[in-house]
Amino acid sequence: MIDQTALLESRALRSSVLERTDVLDRVKTLALLPDGLHVTTAMVAAYFGVSTEAVRQLVRRHHQELQTNGMTVLRGADLRTFESDNMSLSLGSYPQARRSLTVYSRRAVLDIAMLLRDSEVARRVRTYLLDMEHLARTGPMAEPAGHTEAAGPEILSLAALDARIDQRIHHVLGRTVVPMFNALIETSGEHRRELTALHGDVRRAEHRLRQHSARLRRLEGRR
Repeated sequence: MIDQTALLESRALRSSVLERTDVLDRVKTLALLPDGLHVTTAMVAAYFGVSTEAVRQLVRRHHQELQTNGMTVLRGADLRTFESDNMSLSLGSYPQARRSLTVYSRRAVLDIAMLLRDSEVARRVRTYLLDMEHLARTGPMAEPAGHTEAAGPEILSLAALDARIDQRIHHVLGRTVVPMFNALIETSGEHRRELTALHGDVRRAEHRLRQHSARLRRLEGRR
């Protein structure tokens, strides 16, 4: 299995998993601005449990990479438009006018999770990412020897099938459906709120499927 150090040091490896932005909410709920798409530097710092200065230092070191992955510095008319769409947060957090505002997409936040060394939340995100990549490459884990001898062939077959179904659900949602909605949300203007709600429905459907899978495993265990 790949070590976390590889994510910290390899931009190519980080780029290969940037579509898995759903991992952020699996580890800890990421609060978004009212537009449902972005967070500020202060919100990034709060998510990872670090200071805003730590985030700013990381941004200075990896500015080009983060910009490529959705970090944007808003100024002038763009800033005024953004503030008008996020008025309550803007007035509450920034009572005085400012010249610029740095905002981050979910991809940029995930990128920060793979770059931020001194954060327990970032470490958990990296662990989750690497675990999912390992499962995607190796398939379902084999049953322990003792359990294999005790279980009948029918139950073993059902357990293996259930594990493959669960893996396939995760693969389809994580690699196709969720990234598709993320891309649509990023590029949509008029319908972005409807797409955000639909994205949430997909996440809830995934959760229900996982619950159903767990119940199947419990029922088969009792048999």
